[in-house]
Amino acid sequence: MKHDIENAADIKNLIDRFYEKVRADEVIGYIFNDVAKVDWTQHLPIMYAFWEFLLLDTPDAYKGNPIQKHFDLHAQHPLKAAHFERWLQLFQETVDELFEGPKAADAKFRAFAISETWKPKFDGPFAR
Repeated sequence: MKHDIENAADIKNLIDRFYEKVRADEVIGYIFNDVAKVDWTQHLPIMYAFWEFLLLDTPDAYKGNPIQKHFDLHAQHPLKAAHFERWLQLFQETVDELFEGPKAADAKFRAFAISETWKPKFDGPFAR
């Protein structure tokens, strides 16, 4: 039986597993690896903090502007709805593989909300 997302170690496990998939993914991997050239030693701790802030109610965990980073990336390479949809699919799949419970459901919902909120900003009538 799986357990729910309960602590920072669970967040780290989720994010590490998720980004392993992202890096190898045929649809979005190249954006991270070749376009953004992500420095994973720097990026992963930021993602741990972001998801701790969202899921564990750790108010000081994350200070940043994630959408601006994506606008900057979009200026290098257009981000499309399909990219956000694939990101969401991989994230929700990873949550389901590792966890179950209210926090796991919240993680999947928050990822969905991010994807749905951001898609039209990059690929749609409200795109910059």
